[in-house]
Amino acid sequence: MNAAIVTGILLAAAFGALGGAKIAKSSSMRARAEHVGFSVERYQLIGAAEVLGALGVAAGLVYAPIGYAAATGLLALLAGAVLTHLRAGDPAADLGPAALFAAGTVAYLLALGPV
Repeated sequence: MNAAIVTGILLAAAFGALGGAKIAKSSSMRARAEHVGFSVERYQLIGAAEVLGALGVAAGLVYAPIGYAAATGLLALLAGAVLTHLRAGDPAADLGPAALFAAGTVAYLLALGPV
């Protein structure tokens, strides 16, 4: 199994689960939305973007341009997450998950190879 498949599957599963929890309004996600000053509905929209990104990453394993587009969108989403956490006054340790997801996304892009 090559690196693109491994990172793509892991990334799609992780973003799919995270986005699904936001869409489902899980109690932890409702608390997180409140903490950063977002409405639950806005957090659900972010979750929908994460799920769509996950689908795009998976589709990118079949047709790479979709994967590039999805991963680029997810990186933009993660940049927004970092800014949101900083604006909320969260400690640097709270940026860890976003950094980990960003590293995984970059690894996926590198594994896809050149356009």
